[in-house]
Amino acid sequence: MEPAPGPQEKYQLITRNLQEVLGEDKLMAILKERELKIYWGTATTGKPHVAYFVPMSKIADFLKAGCEVTILFADLHAYLDNMKAPWELLELRTRYYEHVIKAMLESIGVPLEKLKFVRGTDYQLSKEYTLDVYRLSSVVTQHDAKKAGAEVVKQVEHPLLSGLLYPGLQALDEEYLKVDAQFGGVDQRKIFTFAEKYLPSLGYAKRVHLMNPMVPGLTGSKMSSSEEDSKIDLLDRKEDVKKKLKKAFCEPGNVENNGVLSFIKHVLFPLKSEFVVLREEKWGGNKTYTAYEALEKDFAEQVVHPGDLKNSVEVALNKLLDPIREKFNCPELKKLSSAAYPTPSKAKPGEKGTKNSEPEDVVPSRLDIRVGKVISVEKHPDADSLYVEKIDVGEAEPRTVVSGLVHFVPKEQLQDRLVVLLCNLKPQKMRGVESQGMVLCASSAGEPRQVEPLDPPAGCCAGERVYVEGYEGGEPDEELKPKKKVFEKLQADFHISQDCVAQWKQRNFLTKLGTVSCKSLKGGSIS
Repeated sequence: MEPAPGPQEKYQLITRNLQEVLGEDKLMAILKERELKIYWGTATTGKPHVAYFVPMSKIADFLKAGCEVTILFADLHAYLDNMKAPWELLELRTRYYEHVIKAMLESIGVPLEKLKFVRGTDYQLSKEYTLDVYRLSSVVTQHDAKKAGAEVVKQVEHPLLSGLLYPGLQALDEEYLKVDAQFGGVDQRKIFTFAEKYLPSLGYAKRVHLMNPMVPGLTGSKMSSSEEDSKIDLLDRKEDVKKKLKKAFCEPGNVENNGVLSFIKHVLFPLKSEFVVLREEKWGGNKTYTAYEALEKDFAEQVVHPGDLKNSVEVALNKLLDPIREKFNCPELKKLSSAAYPTPSKAKPGEKGTKNSEPEDVVPSRLDIRVGKVISVEKHPDADSLYVEKIDVGEAEPRTVVSGLVHFVPKEQLQDRLVVLLCNLKPQKMRGVESQGMVLCASSAGEPRQVEPLDPPAGCCAGERVYVEGYEGGEPDEELKPKKKVFEKLQADFHISQDCVAQWKQRNFLTKLGTVSCKSLKGGSIS
């Protein structure tokens, strides 16, 4: 059994390959007394890519040094950062991040049981945290908030207030996660110094900050989720990895902004402590490097050819990605991946039945379906089979909706109930009362006919959007045109599964809290 590392050895493990440490003396003082408590946070926005192996390898170092490590899935931050993650996709993307980050850690041999995993919304919506956000906003200047987020928060011409809140929340996370240190990329430096300046003003301790260098992408700039050619996705096929590496910037003898070399230095070398350049015998055969500096020197002197370097990275990288690909090859995670990151449907130019050669897609995202709460229910004054309901759908005033449910659902079962309401049908009068929506219900095929209003997941609020899995991103029509029969065409494929889940073409109706269902009508239709 290896002896436990001493404070100096722990310090070396914790700080190796870092670009900067703020609070070195405090770090060493803590290590002399006890284990360091540290967290790394990631906003659940774009798909994680191979550069995420850089913080993963450091997390492995932290665990070797005996640190107590927390990984924060910063879901609320993802929304605040110029809505990089739409609210309706937040839950799905957070689940995707949890699965993929854990798969990455397992791929490099990190024991998951030694880590603590936390979601931001687990504590950031608490009364205490919210009050601290207000307290912080009363002492932070707009200038400092904007400056702190300049390298991290998306910069736009007309910035949103949410982007100014972002740095303050990240600072407060240090206190609420009860850590000694925060770890991140050097692009976080301004947020880290912001935290050091402002946390003491609330009576909270200043933390240690550990910063990784930024890894150039394959194009020579920062590897980014939003720049497709600059990064390799964790689920890219082997042929895609080959294609992207082939296009990567790797000029002979040039070691500056070389994305391939940087990847070896910051991802592959720390994991294995060596790197093998694969070459044919006529070019000298394989060569194993145990120090990155030697590889960089040989490349600068053109002893190592860019083609051999790329081929060697391709082999090493695929070994890391294979277990992640295998894990995500199951139907459940395939479905999660496509739901969290839906591919926008692209129309083929010149298709029939279109205006200006552009097809009109009949897709579920065109429907404005929301969770509604029934405020009141009365019998229609002129029709025995109809109810007139007032339904709150998150607007200034409740909507008036006429439903033919009198013979199927007792009045008291509708009162104060959550329902699913189609909100962008053209309003129409039903026996003299204008109806401003349709309550969606499951109905049985046989006789006697049974009808049950669809049920949103427990805990939903009035106004929350209901969407079909894989069609979360589109904007609903302002008003469905009756002549185009968009709803009728989509409704033809609505049905209730054998698990009583509402579906369109086997894709579930969802809110951010889960699936929409009915009580008992398996195999029924939806109208």
